[in-house]
Amino acid sequence: MIFAAGLGTRLKPLTDTMPKALVRVGDKPLLAHVILKLKAAGFERIVVNVHHFAQQIVDYLRENDSFGVDIRISDETEKLLETGGGIKKALPLFDADSPILIHNVDILSNVDLRELYEYAEDGHLDAMLLVSWRKTKRYLLFDDEMLLDGWTNIETGEVKSPYKGLDPSSLKQYAFSGIHILSPSVFPLFDTMPDRFGIIDFYLKYCHQRAFLGKVKKDLRLLDVGKLETLQEAEEFLKY
Repeated sequence: MIFAAGLGTRLKPLTDTMPKALVRVGDKPLLAHVILKLKAAGFERIVVNVHHFAQQIVDYLRENDSFGVDIRISDETEKLLETGGGIKKALPLFDADSPILIHNVDILSNVDLRELYEYAEDGHLDAMLLVSWRKTKRYLLFDDEMLLDGWTNIETGEVKSPYKGLDPSSLKQYAFSGIHILSPSVFPLFDTMPDRFGIIDFYLKYCHQRAFLGKVKKDLRLLDVGKLETLQEAEEFLKY
């Protein structure tokens, strides 16, 4: 699944007239970069959620014959559902027996998506979150086995966790990459969530009951193309 429904406010004024997914980096839009990466990794069905200038995305996919893969649209035109709500709405569009790889549309990386997917599938995990060490304000918190225990904002000191009195300093702190894999084992749990919610809230609600593993890629090259100043950087990124 590609998250392409966001408003892209950090990319204004470009996103005043187009969705973030169609902002070009190099010779093609962000959406095309992610679709082609998924296709090269062997994925045959892709769900794209849409909201902001939704019809532009639908038209773009049609004009490009869906890049030769089965692309399904999850329409959030009426209401933006955030990351968790977006997955919940899109669940009927997936194979109910297969894990879902989820990828933000504005993420470029050197990740081998097929290898990542097979690792999660073979490990019988409830979810796997690709993480890395980088300087940020918000970190996911993992135990010694890299199982998710909570979340913290190091600037405000806020901690979210089902474990009372969790001490962030005693845990491994990693930043989330925007790439993760959900097992069918947790699909029924989405029925307990509201229509609109962030996926991290879902992970934090159930991390004490389910195996949500953090996967560290030590040589990770990843760029969040979410701001105007990163567009030029993104073009350089694609050269390597």
